[in-house]
Amino acid sequence: MLLGPSYLFPLLRPVMLRLPDLHISSKTQLFFGTAACVGVIGVILRAFLRKSDSRLPLPPSPPTWRLRGHFLPPNNASLTVAEWIDEYGPLITIRSGLQNIVIIGRHKAAVDIMEKQGVLLADRPHVAAGEILTRGLALALSHAGDRFRRKRRALHTHLQPKSAEAYQPLQMSHAKNVVLNILDDPHNFQNHAGTYAAATIMKVAYGKTTSTSATDPEIREARQLIRRFRTLLHPGAYWVESIPWLRYLPGYAPELKDEFERTMRLYTEQLNRVKLQIQSNVDTGPSFARYMIENEHLYDLTETEMAYLAGTFFAAGTETVRHLSFLPNLYTEMRYQTAVAICTVLMAAACISLKNKLKSRPSLMQSSEGSEHRPSLTNNLCPRLEAFISEALRWRPLTPGGLPHRTTRDVGLGKLLLFQLVLQSAATTEVYPEPDAFMPQRWIGDEGRLRDDLTFFVYGFGRRVCPGQHLANRSVFINSLLILWAFQLSLDLTKPQDDMGFMNAAIPNVPCAIKFKTRVPEVELRRMMQNYAESS
Repeated sequence: MLLGPSYLFPLLRPVMLRLPDLHISSKTQLFFGTAACVGVIGVILRAFLRKSDSRLPLPPSPPTWRLRGHFLPPNNASLTVAEWIDEYGPLITIRSGLQNIVIIGRHKAAVDIMEKQGVLLADRPHVAAGEILTRGLALALSHAGDRFRRKRRALHTHLQPKSAEAYQPLQMSHAKNVVLNILDDPHNFQNHAGTYAAATIMKVAYGKTTSTSATDPEIREARQLIRRFRTLLHPGAYWVESIPWLRYLPGYAPELKDEFERTMRLYTEQLNRVKLQIQSNVDTGPSFARYMIENEHLYDLTETEMAYLAGTFFAAGTETVRHLSFLPNLYTEMRYQTAVAICTVLMAAACISLKNKLKSRPSLMQSSEGSEHRPSLTNNLCPRLEAFISEALRWRPLTPGGLPHRTTRDVGLGKLLLFQLVLQSAATTEVYPEPDAFMPQRWIGDEGRLRDDLTFFVYGFGRRVCPGQHLANRSVFINSLLILWAFQLSLDLTKPQDDMGFMNAAIPNVPCAIKFKTRVPEVELRRMMQNYAESS
């Protein structure tokens, strides 16, 4: 529901004084009328004069006469911004209401600013609708400071590289189930990727050992939460972004408050389940929730904060996790989840197979011993597969529009709000020659190893990089290894296809139909996958 000025009139009417009741002279009325006009003109001039807080000029800006700022379409907004980058340069300024936003559209500029100055860009903007919806508990919205650092430190106990490596047997076990699920129902491979992510993350977050499916009630509820999340914070949906004091009106935006209560119920139920297991001496193994309950004194977080932080894992593993940037007129989404990345790699493999650009792909994806042996994480195909994955996620980036950073202090132009346009950075010809072409070999050095001088920032920048990047990377690699070893992939051209769909739509509804042809007899493949956990 859009809540504009008409929503306010019933609230204000009881306290408004009628002008006929007031004895105001004509000169006084003229004075107040003039003052009001000057105020309106001042607001308009402030909106249209593109200056920073320090009055220094900002990067060039596409012209706009809209009082609310530059218009960005609800779908594929990053493509519109990419056109502006091409026309106006690597740094541009756009306006959202009275807020100036600097957008970085080239790889080198992004590295120089977002990485090398990461300490100065660790903050997030204030967004009223997002703060009503999450009450400041969402890590993606948390402002730089001690509480944010404590939350990140808690997450790193289970997501740092060494911890992520310890999850490899769990990831392998769930990945082989993806292969079996594709054998049973190849048309629903997007759901199978979602089931993998849900099962893995439920074990990491809450120690859940029972079978988990993308159709489980709590998983469906988490998906619905994220979808409602996106709907409620659609660009321009709430006037509170332009009139911040509306948030203090009783009864304003009740759906946002209801959504917060619904989210907290879901996260609290999961945390309480772990508490009961601890009290009943039920051993479900280590989990993030269990660790937080047993070590809450180390981080000084409330129980509500712990439940929401554990829910960060939970939500991340149940949808194509799209954390909104919460910026009016430039809502971008971050797919902080492995399911979309897995599907993107499979889509890329099917596209390349169709175009006959990777004729040696079967030997590339198989182990040197042949198809009768299961693939290993240590053989010589790993650099080539890593290159394939890196190119797929550059070619069709998971976060085409990026997420907003706000400077923690004045950097010469006042406190700025910055975006890094990932889609356009991926098209930087100086770094990625022929950027529209799919070329995995660009990531391989002269010695056949993965290049260490070429990077692509899939999971963000600096102090705001996604804390789950190591767990996600291993999941994407392990699933890609097993699936591309087990199957030859090709597009089903009898059905709708959209090779950019995973950048814009939510799984399992992306128009992408893939045919999976087994590389070994199906009976043998089933036997190998069913025995995989024991042998590995």
